[in-house]
Formats: sequence, structure tokens, C-alpha cells
Amino acid sequence: MSHPNSELIERFYTAFQRRDAETMVACYADDVVFSDPVFGELRGEEARDMWRMLVERAQDFSLTFDGVAADEHTGQARWVARYQFSQTGRAVVNEIEARFAFRDGRIVEHRDRFGLWLWLRQALGVRGALLGWSPLVHRLIRAQARKGLATYRNRERDR
Repeated sequence: MSHPNSELIERFYTAFQRRDAETMVACYADDVVFSDPVFGELRGEEARDMWRMLVERAQDFSLTFDGVAADEHTGQARWVARYQFSQTGRAVVNEIEARFAFRDGRIVEHRDRFGLWLWLRQALGVRGALLGWSPLVHRLIRAQARKGLATYRNRERDR
């Protein structure tokens, strides 16, 4: 029988497969901390809105996951997202290692790791391959992602 926190991770990724952002974010604690190489660290509602935005904007999207394991305090999973990067129309296959921490049956920390240079090569093509190793480019990508999230959040607030 699997641990309830393993079931929580499976619920999160199954909802992601269905593009059900509200079920995904319901798996998070109010004070969740999320991080990945593109967005950096996001907290609380900002992290939840990132998933809402990504699900809403996803084009030609599919997701698989495996390697789910968890105990009372920590967990992990591997997931692969396949999608069309909206800014360039290029196909991306992103392989991600996820680590989790739990409190009171919810995810309180979610950290995704993946090769940013590989992602940039796929998402941006030649420019990403040539410049994707640069810390300056990494900062620019993070700033652009955060700006997109801020624009999304402002739009949603004005609705």
C-alpha cells in the first residue's frame, strides 16, 4: 500500500496530465515554496498562479511521470513534459526531477531540477544552443518568466 504522500504526488501529476490547475494547486499548502531553473523561487499564491498560467497556455501538451516515492516528510518523482514553447513554436521535451516536502497532508516544498541549457536549446534553437550556458542568459530567461507571471497575475486580478 502506498503512502498518502505518494498518493498526493500522483494526484498532483494526474491533474497536470488533465490540465486541471485547481486540483494541482489544492495539493499545495498555503505557504508552499516552489523552485525551478526558469522561475527561480516562488511562494504561496505566486507558485499556484504559475501552474494556472502554464496549464492555461500549454500547447500540444502531454505529461508522463514515474518514480513516485514518499514518506511522512519527503518525496520525489520524475516527470517528462512535452509541449510547444509558445514564444518560438518549438517542440520541447523537458525531463524533470522533483523533490517534495510535506506538512499536514499537503505539499509545503516543491523543487524541480532540469538542465536549463538543454531546455534553452530546445525552446530557443540555435540561440539557446550558443548562449544557453551563460549565467547572463539564465538571468534574462528568469526575468522574462517572472515578468510573464506578473502580467498573468495582474490580468487575473483585474478580471
